[in-house]
Amino acid sequence: MASRSLARQLACLSLILASACGDGTGSDTSDLDRDLRRALAEAEVGPLEPLPAQDPALVQLGQVLMFDKLLSGNRDVSCATCHHPASGSGDALSLAVGTGGAGSGAGRTPGAGRPFVSRNSPPVFNLGFAEFTALFWDGRVARRSGGGFDTPAGEPLPPGVANPLAAQAMIPVATPVEMRGQPGDLDRFGNVNELAALADDDFPAIWHAIMDRVLAVQQYIAMFEAAYPGVPTSQLGFQHAANAIAAFEIAAFTRTNSPFDRYLAGDDGALSEEAKQGGLLFYGKAACSSCHAGPHLTDQQFHNVGVPQLGPGMGTEAPEDFGRGSITGAAGERYQFRTPPLRNVELTGPYMHDGAFTTLRAAVAHYLDVAASLRSYDASQLDPALRGSLVSDAAGVDRILATLDTRVSGRLDLSAADVDAIVEFLKSLTDPEPLAPAPATVPSGLPLQD
Repeated sequence: MASRSLARQLACLSLILASACGDGTGSDTSDLDRDLRRALAEAEVGPLEPLPAQDPALVQLGQVLMFDKLLSGNRDVSCATCHHPASGSGDALSLAVGTGGAGSGAGRTPGAGRPFVSRNSPPVFNLGFAEFTALFWDGRVARRSGGGFDTPAGEPLPPGVANPLAAQAMIPVATPVEMRGQPGDLDRFGNVNELAALADDDFPAIWHAIMDRVLAVQQYIAMFEAAYPGVPTSQLGFQHAANAIAAFEIAAFTRTNSPFDRYLAGDDGALSEEAKQGGLLFYGKAACSSCHAGPHLTDQQFHNVGVPQLGPGMGTEAPEDFGRGSITGAAGERYQFRTPPLRNVELTGPYMHDGAFTTLRAAVAHYLDVAASLRSYDASQLDPALRGSLVSDAAGVDRILATLDTRVSGRLDLSAADVDAIVEFLKSLTDPEPLAPAPATVPSGLPLQD
């Protein structure tokens, strides 16, 4: 961590020098470049360094586990159903559709009598970086300062969980609406779903039952032996599967060569003039970087930015979703959600914790006047099945605004052209390298697409 911090400080220093001395090509840096590079240096934003390569055997195992529906109670949904390369590591839906659903990507719909998942599927780009210590929209999986992780499982996770991304992978398989299913469910072959019969809070039993399934497949035994040489099959737990899934996600979704990265590395030509103007607004007048800070464009904190409430809600607050407030119990933290990182944001819509805004421009324009945007939100942009779930009554809107973050409580004096420029800057965060496709098959033999 110390060496990475030093590297970023040196990168920021180089930005300052570039702004003062030119671009190193023999021509003077333009005033626009000089101003933007100085703003980036003051914000301590430097280029991302590639992460160390992951163990190929672990990545290969993690890839097939990520796409194998064997991990779900009804054998009908995989991790990749909601985090698919073809959908920018998400699913292109406002709210995810878990077990019992039909179709894939933006065309996926809940099954009869099945609800939507309460939140938007968060993208998984670059989550292997050490800065990411809390995951999920409400931060319910987080690295403890003294070691270990806080998770919905309550008790400490099994030993050997490698990182927060692996800790996160332990949770959806145990969640009824996402992957585990409901008591009485039959799987795709008409068999009783034995995972759903287990108690919701018995995470160890659920993880053990999933591993019983996985290790009944001979190809998986061979792949685990290759990824974990020296670990007897009898000692393999779901933490080993989660570590492999995390390794695959790091290998497949780490991106550090966007036009923005190339600009940070000194290439003035990497950004268009409009994107540079948008960058100046982002780090200046629009103050986007007050929350979208640092090299990943997130402060890793939680904020209420006046997002419309829609969907089935969460827990005892349903049909509303208190976000971070449900984790901490603090009334002042209701409706707070984690600041999403913005790398590759062009690919990851719909936007916000519940996918309320279906275009990147609409998400940016929301911040021009958050209170007015919330009060006048147009639900016609949503899937028809979600429109009736919008909390639009005056009292409901007032509850959201009561804890609105002061950084977004005023009006922004930005023109339509300014908004367009910020959107162009955000598009410069997209790494053009294609994402790896899905594997051709998975060891269970279950279909990748239904």
